[in-house]
Amino acid sequence: MKKYKVAVVGATGAVGQEMLKTVAERAFPVAEVYALASGKSAGGEVSFGEDDVLTVQDLAKFDFKGVDICLSSAGAKVSADFAPRAGKAGCVVIDNTSYFRQDPDVPLIVPEVNPQAIAGYTKRNIISNPNCSTIQMLVALKPLHDLATIKRIVVSTYQSVSGAGREAMDELFSQTRAIFVNDAISKEVFHKQIAFNVIPQIDVFMEDGKTKEEWKMDAETKKILGSKIKVTATCVRVPVFIGHAEAVNVEFEKPISAAEARAALKKAPGVTVIDRQHEDGFVTPAECAGEDATFVSRIREDGTVENGLNMWIVSDNLRKGAALNAVQIAELLAKDYLK
Repeated sequence: MKKYKVAVVGATGAVGQEMLKTVAERAFPVAEVYALASGKSAGGEVSFGEDDVLTVQDLAKFDFKGVDICLSSAGAKVSADFAPRAGKAGCVVIDNTSYFRQDPDVPLIVPEVNPQAIAGYTKRNIISNPNCSTIQMLVALKPLHDLATIKRIVVSTYQSVSGAGREAMDELFSQTRAIFVNDAISKEVFHKQIAFNVIPQIDVFMEDGKTKEEWKMDAETKKILGSKIKVTATCVRVPVFIGHAEAVNVEFEKPISAAEARAALKKAPGVTVIDRQHEDGFVTPAECAGEDATFVSRIREDGTVENGLNMWIVSDNLRKGAALNAVQIAELLAKDYLK
C-alpha cells in the first residue's frame, strides 16, 4: 500500500488535534506527518496516536513540495494565504474553513453525499469541507432526497461552543464556575453570556438579517445537493461543550412516510437511527461526543404540509463536522485519485 506525506495545519487547535487523532485512529497510510501552526506555536509538541509526539513547525516557513495531502483548520485568512501556495507545490489541501467553499473551482464534499465531485480538485488542488451543521444535516437528508426529492428545508440548530474554538469552550467553563461561586462573569469570545443561556447568533449578521452561519447552510446545501432546494435556517449557540443538534423540517416533492424514511436511514452510510417513543429513544449531544456517526431521532410526519417530515439530527461537530469528514475525503483521494 502506498503511503502519503500528510500535513495538518492548525495542529494546536481543537479541530487540528482531532484531525491528528482521527488520522491515527483510522490508520491512514502515512509515510510522515507534519504538524503546522503559527510561528508563536512553533517548537511546541502535539500528540499523534498513542505513542508519537510531533514538533510543531511554522506554517509560514514550511515547504509543501513533496507533501501529498494537507488537512487544514486554521481560519479563513490563514487558508487564503497558504492553500494556493500548497496547491501549486503539488499538495492537495482539504480545507475546513469557509474561505473556498463557494469557489466554483473548489469541490465542496461530504463523502456520503457527493463523493463523485472530488474529481474537480485538480483545478486548484483544493477541496473544501462544508460547515459542520451542513455536513450532519446532509448526511441524514441525502438518502431521503434520493427517495422523494427534497423541496424545502426548515432547520433550527443547537450548536455547541466547540464550534467557536478552544477559547469558547474555556469561556463556557469559566462562566459556569463563576456563576456557582458568585464571581463576576467575563465575556470575551461571545458578546452575550453563554453559560445557562442560548445565543441566536453564529457568525456575523448580513444585510438581509441572516447570520453568515445561516447563509452557509443555505448556500452549501444548494452547492452539494441541488440548487432548487429552498433552505431557511436559524442557528443558535447553546451551552454544550461538544455536539451539534438540529431540529429539521423537510418538505418533499413526493410522498414519504416516517416508516419509509426510517428504513432508508437505517441503510444509509454514516447514519445511526435511534428512534423510539421512550425517554431513552433519542440521542442528545452528550451521547454523540466522541462518536463518528450522525444520529437521527424523532422521525415523524408533519401533517401541516404536503409530504412533510420532522426529525432530530445530532453529531459530534469536531469529528464528523470537521476532522472525520476531512480524513474521509483524504481516504477517497488515496483510494481513487492519488496513485
